[in-house]
Amino acid sequence: MTGLGAAAAASAAILLGFFISLTSCDDIVTELRKSGELRKACPKSGNAPQPPSRVFTLQRVTKLRSLMVNETVTRIPPIDAYIIPSQDEHQNEFVEDYDKRLQYISGFSGSYGDAVITNDTAVLWTDSRYHLQADDQIDCHWRLMRENFVGVPTLTQWLHQTYPSGGVLGADPKLVAQYRWDQLSNELRRTNWTLVEVQTNLIDVMWTTGRPPRRNKNVFVLKEKYSGKPWTKKVEEVRGRLRRLHVDAMVVTALDEIAWLLNIRGRDIPSNPFVRSYLLLDMNRVKFYVNQSQLVDNNVFKYFDETRTKTNEIVEVIDYGNICEDLKTWTQTYTKILIPSQCGNNWGASRNITRCIPKEQKRFHHQSPIILLKARKNPVEIRGMQKAHIRDAAAMCKFFAYLDNKFQDGTAITELDVVKIVDEYRFEQEYSLGNSFRTIAAYGPNGALPHYEPTNNTNAKITDKSTLVLDSGGQYLDGTTDVTRTLHFGTPTKEQKEAYTRVLIGQIQLSMLTFPDNLKSSAVDVMARAPLWEAGLDYGHSTSHGVGSFSSVHEAPISVYFDNPLTFPENEKLRPGYFLSNEPGYYGETGFGIRLENVMEVIEKRWLKHKYGRTFLGFKTVTLVPYEPKLIDLSLLSVHQIRWLNNYNDKIRIQVGAELKRLNFTEGFYWMMDRTKHFYGTGNVNKTKSILLLLVLLVSTCSNQLLLI
Repeated sequence: MTGLGAAAAASAAILLGFFISLTSCDDIVTELRKSGELRKACPKSGNAPQPPSRVFTLQRVTKLRSLMVNETVTRIPPIDAYIIPSQDEHQNEFVEDYDKRLQYISGFSGSYGDAVITNDTAVLWTDSRYHLQADDQIDCHWRLMRENFVGVPTLTQWLHQTYPSGGVLGADPKLVAQYRWDQLSNELRRTNWTLVEVQTNLIDVMWTTGRPPRRNKNVFVLKEKYSGKPWTKKVEEVRGRLRRLHVDAMVVTALDEIAWLLNIRGRDIPSNPFVRSYLLLDMNRVKFYVNQSQLVDNNVFKYFDETRTKTNEIVEVIDYGNICEDLKTWTQTYTKILIPSQCGNNWGASRNITRCIPKEQKRFHHQSPIILLKARKNPVEIRGMQKAHIRDAAAMCKFFAYLDNKFQDGTAITELDVVKIVDEYRFEQEYSLGNSFRTIAAYGPNGALPHYEPTNNTNAKITDKSTLVLDSGGQYLDGTTDVTRTLHFGTPTKEQKEAYTRVLIGQIQLSMLTFPDNLKSSAVDVMARAPLWEAGLDYGHSTSHGVGSFSSVHEAPISVYFDNPLTFPENEKLRPGYFLSNEPGYYGETGFGIRLENVMEVIEKRWLKHKYGRTFLGFKTVTLVPYEPKLIDLSLLSVHQIRWLNNYNDKIRIQVGAELKRLNFTEGFYWMMDRTKHFYGTGNVNKTKSILLLLVLLVSTCSNQLLLI
């Protein structure tokens, strides 16, 4: 063998050994992930420095275990496992501090998750938005089940695998949706486990000190100039849907549906303008269950009385706690009553509300008809959303100009500084009523956590070496906003530019799409993901969620995700008047993150005619905030994508520029003009795949995970 041949053989052997080690590494990581034992800084022996955001809850878990076998507390025989969900009694995604039971027992502060405590194990399930965050926050006594990974068991599968002899799983029926309860019960029937109701919430028994009080803020009326339709018309529409379903009444449990139906808003839920309440609607009555003291101010009673004078439509206000007893009474007069079932991210009525209707044959489980009515915005709401996004964009341009100036001056800036300042700028805007969710400011590695929120323990200083992901939104009387931009204050690396540009291409491709009105919404997801798939990359969250009008920033039924199990045929179509997000991303676990998010309106393209008589639809982007030019690699964009980008910048200059001038935001105006300069280029006709990001991701992820085992 020649020297060259020997060298080649040696190189081949080294390369083969490298890939074998990668395969071995992957197998180990996969098995640890399946068991939930793949944990950061949790070595089998010895100690390791703990993440600054980690919360140690073993003492609380131990106390909970003692309550699980205390029949005096549970009022049932001892249970072997107890489930703690993240939702509250109304199945809200965002819950007030009083209801953060999951965070109390586990330390995990994300908006979605389920914890199960047995006599010897504590396990947390959460989805890919929160895998890294949960790993940082829960201590080493916990196992972490990363949903969305192949092979990771569900809650019921894990119980069966870990305790094949069976047992009793307890849950608070107020906090578990009937849909979820049925799902768990059906899955457990194939095991030796049973699901039982624990009427006394065990976390409430424990959490006696340091618990924040419940919110009880005043309710106010949303004027028709913002809602676009009187509440009486909305009630008529809902009753029409109920008649077509051959039911006599429905119970409304989702707070955004009650707010929309009655044209009222509140402040009981963080970042969501809702009041804690229930509603019983039949063909003659509207019964509103709420803390009546919250209606005393702001003329809410007067508002309902004026309607009664004009239309004879009466809203009967009843104490919040009477809902269950009233359901038992009133359902005796009904043949069928609709109980809301799961629809997208709306989980429907709780197990407890369902059980308040004693006769099972009277229960009609169906998605709430309010969901589709609310999702399709009327002309007044559409105009309001457009105006709100222009004002919001002006605030963002003013903020970005301020931030850029401070950075150039050498002022030290942290993630928490960014959150504080951007919130203040948004609050100053006309019609602003606060955030639509808690602001996400994530620098460098923190940007790899999709829903990272800075704390005093994790607060990172922002430098010119990496990217800053800023995801924020506002609640305005005339609309709800949600925008994400990724910034860089220095010279981006090639890797950062390619990641940013691939995310941008995905966002542009989805924005440019024209499609027939019978296309399933999940099918459009491929447009946003394809540029990342070309490099072997992906992101673990949905590309789109619905956006309400001065309502929930995550509004049912829209969820654009190619692998979404929570969809139904009637919800799988996009309709003119829907508003949804467009938010592809890249998350490199050890380096940086990229996300870009716009809100889009679904519009009808009336000038196009389908061969078979169908309508063509498309999108109109209502978010008008400039991108970061230094992060864009024009050689990766096609000529059509460059044209879209230039047209988008023109809209910003015209619409947001006028608003910045009106408000005399001079620095914001010049910052905006600088970021929206015309792009020149012919585009890349023959795009080539880049595997650089994939190789870096594979090697760095594997090596880092093994170091932490």
